[in-house]
Amino acid sequence: MPEQPSRRQFLIGAGAAVASGAVALTVARHRWADAATHRPAASPAATGSSTAKGRILVLVTLYGGNDGLNTVIPTGDPAYQAGRPTLGYPAEQLLPLGDGLGLHPNLKGMKALWDRHQLAIVRGVGYPNPIRSHFRSMDIWQSASPDTVLATGWLGRWLDATGRDPMRALSIGTTLPLALVGEQSFGTAIGTGGVTLTGGGQVTGALGGLWAPGSDRQGLAGQVASAGSDLLTVQHDLASLLRAATSTAAAGAGSNHLEISPTTAAAGATSPAGAATAANPLAAQLDLVARLVRAGAPTQVYQVSLGGFDNHAAEKDVHARLLGQLDEAVSGFFDSLGRDPHGQGVVLMTVSEFGRRVAENASGGTDHGTASPLFVAGVPVKGGQFYGDEPSLTDLDAGDLRFTTDFRAVYATVLGQVVGVDPAKIITGAPAPLAFL
Repeated sequence: MPEQPSRRQFLIGAGAAVASGAVALTVARHRWADAATHRPAASPAATGSSTAKGRILVLVTLYGGNDGLNTVIPTGDPAYQAGRPTLGYPAEQLLPLGDGLGLHPNLKGMKALWDRHQLAIVRGVGYPNPIRSHFRSMDIWQSASPDTVLATGWLGRWLDATGRDPMRALSIGTTLPLALVGEQSFGTAIGTGGVTLTGGGQVTGALGGLWAPGSDRQGLAGQVASAGSDLLTVQHDLASLLRAATSTAAAGAGSNHLEISPTTAAAGATSPAGAATAANPLAAQLDLVARLVRAGAPTQVYQVSLGGFDNHAAEKDVHARLLGQLDEAVSGFFDSLGRDPHGQGVVLMTVSEFGRRVAENASGGTDHGTASPLFVAGVPVKGGQFYGDEPSLTDLDAGDLRFTTDFRAVYATVLGQVVGVDPAKIITGAPAPLAFL
């Protein structure tokens, strides 16, 4: 029997050989599983409480370690300017929040969300005994297990508890993050161009037969059939949803919800929205998420990402550009949702593997640190407020901030109030939830 794949090995859904454009479907496998060709309805008991009814989580991962001290900036602390003589921002350039803190000047859209009480800031987020390796720290954030190495993600374990459905959690990108990997159930990775199989209906029909379950399809063959079946499910559902959304928009000409296909937007063509997403990969991802949300997709969790935050040298301009992209993408996303009923339950949350050190380095950048703030945004959020204590810039741990908020408390909050599951069933030793929802 072939060696069982590790969690770092990804089975690209058997349609990868015939898929064109972006990666069609990525499914991680840890154990052999029987193939399935239908989308089972999730058990109401498993999906959770009524407090999460109709809510959708959008997880924004900032890869590289975002510099939290130059994102939510402690303008009133002299230790900030002392530690950052060239990277620091003077108070008059910032967007004031209160408590001696201000937002980076490129976060004007986030400030507008704050003023509307639709943005909360959780301060000093980290975990015990921090690790400054990108890979191990991100594994910790995505598995929600600081002490023990786990092969499953915090949202993957939720998927295990709610039944197998390839549309239940979507990651917009070419690979599936650990966060969406369960033991038996997995999220789906798609590109911003959607899922396209060459050859039309004749090929799709043939592949459906190839990937149907059978007594001869066990082990690896069963995995391939299952992944292929999921590919066809996702292709069909995405096409149906987006086609219906486009037809609705065309019928209601003059509304402010003009549908722009991700493919056109990525090419950056004629509309301002298309031009924006062409220069901003996160905006392109969130554009697709917004279209699916407005179309009423059955997806409850979306994952998007923006990289480039590992700014060891010449940080100021690079970090400012990245925060500008984050701001444009997030504020544009919520503007796009507007008053659409499907968008009223959306909660967006940012995460990054660690913050940066207090003191700038000799190269005009910052090195790997520990704690950092994160954003939580959306109509359900009790925004315009801080949660968690601001870390001290003088009481440091070998030059790094001491975390004040365990990231698992943030996860526990969204698990219970957005995803709709008992956090204790997903995260071992989960701290008490916070009050931002």
